[in-house]
Amino acid sequence: MINLTKVKNEKIEYVKKGKRLDGRKVDELRPIKIDVGVIDSADGSAYLEWGQNKVLVGVHGPKEALPKHKQDPEKALVNFSYRMATFSVPDRKRPAPGRREIEISKVCSEALAGAIFLEKYPNAAIDIFVEILDSNAGTRVAALAAASVALVDAGIPMRDLVSAVGVGKAGGEIILDLNKDEEDAPDAVDIPLAIMPRTEEITLLQMDGLLTKEEWKKAYALGVKGCNEVYKIQQDALKKKYANVGKESK
Repeated sequence: MINLTKVKNEKIEYVKKGKRLDGRKVDELRPIKIDVGVIDSADGSAYLEWGQNKVLVGVHGPKEALPKHKQDPEKALVNFSYRMATFSVPDRKRPAPGRREIEISKVCSEALAGAIFLEKYPNAAIDIFVEILDSNAGTRVAALAAASVALVDAGIPMRDLVSAVGVGKAGGEIILDLNKDEEDAPDAVDIPLAIMPRTEEITLLQMDGLLTKEEWKKAYALGVKGCNEVYKIQQDALKKKYANVGKESK
């Protein structure tokens, strides 16, 4: 990781000769690996590694929503709990959930709710628990990608998987899947984007920073491209699990 305090008076080239500081191209994702069905006690689960990020997800439900005054007779509730482990960042994090974790829990719940057939489960709740074990930028999109897979593993009917990626700007360049150094660039813009890839319906869109109209068009196109790449990795992870289940049953 770059020590930005030592180079604050120097201009950092985040992209040089088509390559970023970590060796990736501007449109290249960090390595992603997903394992499905990793928690026996959960109805559905997934473990994701995305670059340095490590995410563990457990899904419980649908089950009766409690307390009863929270029940919705027309649809299920999606309870999304995003937590960062105290050891997930260089400076030890306080165990209690912070404002950022509460905000991410809310937006991720809403991002997934649009993809789930909630009307099939009135008065019920779907509980999604996300633990960030290691962090290096882009944890909310990593959490969404892993949680979407875990929901499928739990057998919950969905319109489509939710695929997500971060896109933005560093050093004047529009880039895909920013790492921590790029997020800390003086002109950094970070855009978490989540879509249902078959229809390209957006379920999450946030932006921290400012872009021109042309930069936005380029960033959005790059984000959709990245989401489609994540989508294939999610599908392959699910196919791998259930292909193995089929072999074991023979």
